Amino acid sequence: MNITAQIIEYESGEMNEVDVVNFFAHLIRTKLAWQLQGQYGRTANSFIQDGLIDKFGNLTTKTLDILNAY
Repeated sequence: MNITAQIIEYESGEMNEVDVVNFFAHLIRTKLAWQLQGQYGRTANSFIQDGLIDKFGNLTTKTLDILNAY
């Protein structure tokens, strides 16, 4: 799926929690989180500060544990 389709899916609320985390990990990894509108960068920073995604866009063990339980 291309990034435009993912943005539309995210903004329309069609992504589940796992998809959202993976989507933001991708946005951080590709640095798109800081090139899109401000809400994306703020959300990406929240994921980083909460320890769910590292600053390089990798899912942390905390996230992997949560996703495995999901």
